[in-house]
Amino acid sequence: MHRRAAGCKQTAVRFLRRTFFLFFLVSGFCGLVYQVVWLRLAMAHFGVTSAMIAIVLSVFMSGLALGSWAAGALAPRLRSSAASLRAYALVELGIAASGGLVPVLLEAGRGTLLGLGGGLSWGSFAFHAASGAWVALVMLPFCTCMGATFPLALAALRRAEAGERTFSYLYVANVVGATAGTLTSAFVLVELLGFRGTLWLTASLNAALGLGALALSARLPRGAGAGPPAEPAAAAPGRQRRAVLATLFTTGLVSMGLEVVWVRLITPYLGNVVYTFATVLALYLAATFAGSTFYRRRARRGAGERWPALLGWLAPLGLVPLASLDPRVMAAMPGPGAARFFLALGIAPFCALLGYLTPMLVDRWSGGEPRAAGSAYAVNVLGCIVGPLLCGFVLLPRLGERWALGALALALLALALVAGSEAAPKRLALAGAASVVLLAATRDYESLFPDREVRRDGTATVVAHGRGYRKMLLVNGTGMTSLTPITKMMAHVPLVLLPRPPQRGLVICFGMGTSLRSMHSWGMEATAVELVPSVPELFSFFHDDGEAVRRAPNVRIVVDDGRRFLDRDRSTYDVVVIDPPPPLEAAGSSLLYSREFYAAVRRRLAPDGLVAQWIPGDGSEDPATRAAFVLALRESFPFLRAFRSVEGWGYHLLASPAPIKVPVMRVLAARLPPAATQDLMEWGPQPGVRRQLGAVLRRELSLDDLVAAAPGVRGLRDDRPLNEYFLLRRTLKSGS
Repeated sequence: MHRRAAGCKQTAVRFLRRTFFLFFLVSGFCGLVYQVVWLRLAMAHFGVTSAMIAIVLSVFMSGLALGSWAAGALAPRLRSSAASLRAYALVELGIAASGGLVPVLLEAGRGTLLGLGGGLSWGSFAFHAASGAWVALVMLPFCTCMGATFPLALAALRRAEAGERTFSYLYVANVVGATAGTLTSAFVLVELLGFRGTLWLTASLNAALGLGALALSARLPRGAGAGPPAEPAAAAPGRQRRAVLATLFTTGLVSMGLEVVWVRLITPYLGNVVYTFATVLALYLAATFAGSTFYRRRARRGAGERWPALLGWLAPLGLVPLASLDPRVMAAMPGPGAARFFLALGIAPFCALLGYLTPMLVDRWSGGEPRAAGSAYAVNVLGCIVGPLLCGFVLLPRLGERWALGALALALLALALVAGSEAAPKRLALAGAASVVLLAATRDYESLFPDREVRRDGTATVVAHGRGYRKMLLVNGTGMTSLTPITKMMAHVPLVLLPRPPQRGLVICFGMGTSLRSMHSWGMEATAVELVPSVPELFSFFHDDGEAVRRAPNVRIVVDDGRRFLDRDRSTYDVVVIDPPPPLEAAGSSLLYSREFYAAVRRRLAPDGLVAQWIPGDGSEDPATRAAFVLALRESFPFLRAFRSVEGWGYHLLASPAPIKVPVMRVLAARLPPAATQDLMEWGPQPGVRRQLGAVLRRELSLDDLVAAAPGVRGLRDDRPLNEYFLLRRTLKSGS
């Protein structure tokens, strides 16, 4: 009888472990999907700024830390595996509720903050504090539930069996799920279902986990996991406990900080599309999984490690991307496939070693005891909160990518040195020497441009280079614009078509400042909004009179998200010029082409005002993207006309609440003030004002022709960023 009971118990334990592996596989998947979608929804409502990204990530990680600590404190009070399972089920059901609540509450927060009026001016600390408080109010309860899952699952397993490596077992499952969630959401779900549909699907998975856990708790054999927990395995010796916690905090800080810097390094080579970021994150998680799996295999064989010595090697491994992304190495690559291989080569070793160390340290600290594991994991997550803030707002703006990496590597080496006497000094010296060589022998991306000025801030690295008419502007390695008459026409064409003298105009996206400069030549009040703080600082690099224009009393340059500016500002504009940054597929770009964005524009537009939207393209662009852009504008304004640019590529879309009339060129030319005439003709290419204006206004395009190639496409909306998520559509098209 006793033998049969023991066999039943072992069977139940094995079943419980495998079930929790599946649970954490699915919950890891859901967690990454929530993080990606919530971040995008928050940016749409409160601004596409580095501050908002930091706020959302900090709230997310804070919830994980809080939930891990709180559930760890609760776990000893749960007297059986069934009770722990029921608690786990409740937090999963709580997470499921976020699918419907978070989008609605974020939208309500936007309206609430707008209702507060002038007390929260754009770009102010008060606005960031208020929006951050609302984001925390909305997201923190659900993130806390996510953080609680680890200790509650450990409690359920801990009462059934002793095991010092239980955390790493669940950690591996969670990382696998997170990798799948990253790839599936970016490459499949959002394109098929939109953001809200993706949230509803993810919430249904959490609900299934909760209901499954409840059902499992009812089916456990009577008395399974009841009574006191199994004896914990030996935790780390007392003298190592402080070093373990310090290491968990520091590796969390450094790993998340490195991720911020790596994205800056990688973007110039792989672009700023959604799939690039998803690939980088998936590589990060996959390498972490490989390291965690290797740790568990070694631990099962009883192999010990001198972890302070391993910690020292994280420093040079974190600097390897400086070598793999050195411009000289990239120039030797035969194609993008080879470049992606070197990307993986750059970040994978660090992530694998980190994946090896993190579960090892939590296991050693806790010995499988839920409360200790929750506390240790919370400390690691606290470091993950500090890392992005430190790099985004301190290290990157002040030191740049190279020396930000150097500072993080130095922190790891210093920690390894003091972590324990067993660390071999020769190994640490070798790791330090390798770090110095990587910092000294490699080159940065901007070294490709000999005539350059470089600015860095918390949002981007900005490079201005070239001479004369061949100057270029790059933001995080992506070419934004050049000196071209097209950017002059973006301002002059709508201004000259306005049936009265313009009084006030707005340019969304500063670029080189050419459109603002042209608008200023009309003698009107001109405002420009730019997301990246360093971009307006380079105005004088591109235009000799840039500083004079910037200081003019009727010129205002605002560093802010364009959409948030429209929501906060109370001015009315005669002309609004919109020139979103390329490429058309850039992450977040749909927020400047959507129907919701145009609704914000219309609130700030005069009754007879004009909106000038620029769409780059030469006819070979994705027809569905082009159609979605045109339809969103046509669905937002009753009158819309389209014209080919002065250089023969791209489209000027003009929209208005009132009819848009195009008089003869002689009448239009007479409307130009002398300074505006001079600005219009500065770069040609036509020999006279009438021919210059006619090069655009006599080349009108049919709106039906612009959308005919994509039947069934609807106007772009925030929830369906068709231009950013396109892989399935294009793959199916190429296959047919």
